[in-house]
Amino acid sequence: MLRPLLLALGLAASATALATPALTTHAERSGFTQTGRYDEVDRLCHDFARAYPRAVRCLRFGVTPQGRPMWAVVASQAGALTPEAARRAGLPVTLIQGGIHAGEIEGKDAGFLALREQLARPGALKDQVLVFVPVFNVDGHERFGAWNRPNQRGPEQMGWRTTAQNLNLNRDYVKADAPEMQAMLALVKAWDPLAMVDLHTTDGAQFEHDIAIMVEPVHAGDAALREAGTAWRDGVIAALAGQGALPLPFYPSFVESDNPASGFRDSVPTPRFSQGYFLLRNRLGMLVETHSWRPYPHRVRVTRQTVDAVLALMSRHGRSWRQAALAADARRLTELPLTWRTRDEAREIEFRGYAYTRTPSDISGALMTRYDETRPQVWRLPLRDRIEPDRVRAAPGAGYLVPAEHAAWVGEKLTQHGVRFERLAQARPGAAAQVFRATAVKRDAATTEGRQRVSLTGEWRDETRDLPAGSLFVPIAQPLAALAMHLLEPDAPDSMATWGRFANAFEPKEYMEPYVAEQVAREQLAASPALREAFAAQLRDDPAFAASPEARLTFFHRRHPSWDERFNLYPVLRLDRRP
Repeated sequence: MLRPLLLALGLAASATALATPALTTHAERSGFTQTGRYDEVDRLCHDFARAYPRAVRCLRFGVTPQGRPMWAVVASQAGALTPEAARRAGLPVTLIQGGIHAGEIEGKDAGFLALREQLARPGALKDQVLVFVPVFNVDGHERFGAWNRPNQRGPEQMGWRTTAQNLNLNRDYVKADAPEMQAMLALVKAWDPLAMVDLHTTDGAQFEHDIAIMVEPVHAGDAALREAGTAWRDGVIAALAGQGALPLPFYPSFVESDNPASGFRDSVPTPRFSQGYFLLRNRLGMLVETHSWRPYPHRVRVTRQTVDAVLALMSRHGRSWRQAALAADARRLTELPLTWRTRDEAREIEFRGYAYTRTPSDISGALMTRYDETRPQVWRLPLRDRIEPDRVRAAPGAGYLVPAEHAAWVGEKLTQHGVRFERLAQARPGAAAQVFRATAVKRDAATTEGRQRVSLTGEWRDETRDLPAGSLFVPIAQPLAALAMHLLEPDAPDSMATWGRFANAFEPKEYMEPYVAEQVAREQLAASPALREAFAAQLRDDPAFAASPEARLTFFHRRHPSWDERFNLYPVLRLDRRP
């Protein structure tokens, strides 16, 4: 009886072994000279879920414009595989995404390797939930080619930087034009990750440092979260350095392109970028940049070490950092720096580079830097990393009012981000409000990401305005108040207005014929000695005005009842009292 039983158990074990999927990547099997195509992500996502049914879920969270599924791997050895379960357990959620620029693809291969090793033993995944998006820019990933990244060593082939619609997803977080970004924001809304890690590869010069770890909040944001962000960043850097890496806490891009002697300038990213966006959500955002001139096996290894360090620190500190984030959500926002500036004073740092020359090029005619990788050198370079608030804006007392005529599309955008708003059921005539009238409007000559950006100069002033029924009230008393301000303040660097979404408000639509304006001007001058003096003074003091017939006639048109009082009026209002 014993022999048949052992035989049966042996056969069962063999069958189980045969049924267990191989959780290896094409990159591993090729010795990290190649990376797999996107169908491998589909397979591995489901294979991990089959291999670890109690710890892994394969989640389809979107579809690309070319019809490809967007996959996320949800993993937790605590068994919290839904957003509701994670919230009930009070577990921090760590979102790690690879391939937002699909040619910078070591995040995909390193992430799967780290996931397999984490699941093979009880450890960091018992104290958190990992949401791993191996490839964010899926259609770009499948634009596969050998020279898609000419400034990068390996893999042999890789994807493309932008989406099939030629949008750069890492310029799209706050404006969210791309369907892929809208799917990502829905994932973020559902899971509310405490920490987001965005895995990239640099371009740029040649030097020895192999990875940069940049985190916000560190320079900006809530004070308690700055402490958490600094501890997270420094902990990851220490872990990497302990394994032989050469990590940096800033992006190694020279102040003057191609000139190492110019040194570096640190900054606070605007919310078009991943870590700048999560800063405004009172969450931790990390940008990881491996150095493109390091071979692909090295970049995958140091990225895997980064993922391991991230998860280990979240396992130890994630619950307390999550409490700090929730406390930041509960605090009332009274003012917000819309922009930050880096001071000019610098400190000298040692930076591990190579010997180089800068000589005129007979090809381009410019000075050209040439590096000698056989001769490592320690450079002494200036680093400008003293960052301070620049344009600081007081928050409205109650919130913002989006008029009914813009409510549909603005409401859709606010909903994508999870910003809370209410609809006015009844009109409120003659309400006290603040309005922004632009005194200068500058449009970029070229488009950016398919949009013509607009720079507005002006200020908020008290007025009385009618509030139509169906308008949106966006309260400032909400966790995403900072994000709401960046979306709705007209001169914020990545606001809806700056991205050209309210451009019609700053275009003249009605006009006065010149011969009519001439008659109006003469009547106004005859009726007002003060106006005659003001007109004469502007002619004397403003040569551009004096030389422009249109500007001279507009001077009088503005003072006529036919002038459009809504011209250059930003449609969104600020309210100090709830409507």
